[in-house]
Amino acid sequence: MSERPEEPKQASDADSLLPIDEHVEEGHDAEGRKVRHRGIYLLPNLFTTANLFAGFYSIINSMSAQSAMSAGDAAGASKYFAFAAIAIFVAMVLDGLDGRVARMTNTQSAFGAEYDSLSDMVAFGVAPALLAFGWALGDMGKVGWMVAFIYVAGAALRLARFNTQVGTADKRYFIGLASPAAAGVVAGIVWAFSDYGIQGSKMSFLVALLVAAAGMLMVSNIKYNSFKELDLKGRVPFVAILAVVLVFAVVFSDPPRILLLVFLAYAASGPVQYLLHLRRNKSAE
Repeated sequence: MSERPEEPKQASDADSLLPIDEHVEEGHDAEGRKVRHRGIYLLPNLFTTANLFAGFYSIINSMSAQSAMSAGDAAGASKYFAFAAIAIFVAMVLDGLDGRVARMTNTQSAFGAEYDSLSDMVAFGVAPALLAFGWALGDMGKVGWMVAFIYVAGAALRLARFNTQVGTADKRYFIGLASPAAAGVVAGIVWAFSDYGIQGSKMSFLVALLVAAAGMLMVSNIKYNSFKELDLKGRVPFVAILAVVLVFAVVFSDPPRILLLVFLAYAASGPVQYLLHLRRNKSAE
């Protein structure tokens, strides 16, 4: 007696219509019922993809700068290094927009959060480290790439810790220097001095100290003001608009130097506030 082969189980209508490579995410509707959402939100993830592209573009320009240096084209190398640094600042703007767009359009998702972290790792972790290594740290041999790795590892740990603390940490503060701010320090140094045609090999030691410090600050427990308590939707005095215009005017008067000073000041603000806090506690005892 021949046995009939078992017929494959029929998939449910939902499963049969669902491509194997389509993203599915569980959530809740307005009444609190669990629902399944197919696909991903387009608008916020477009900004995240642009952020990723800016980081990738920075890496490409850092590699082009090294090729120009090998060919003896110092002017071309400075131009490529400047482009790489500018791309990181562009990535910062895009990184700030994707989250705000998601919140404004109510299109937040777990997929978007993970995608944003991966993009940030490229734009604010790998790209600044390669930029610093190509511009200044490469001449230091093993010490140079070790310093660059300290920065990359710090960025990875910072992003991982941020993801695990979402929803529990005080939103008024960042614990440790945020990766975009750390990237701003590194990119600001390269852009400011490349703009003057200064080669990084002449200040390798200083760059190594700053890059290593940025990497360590990212994984520190030092608090930084997140400025998330600012209400951008409410009414503000007319003078606030004038202040914003003035800030833009100052930044655009000399972007490389002004941005470097801003990010250096922000990076230093955490340790300074921490030391002042310790001093106040000792005085109170």
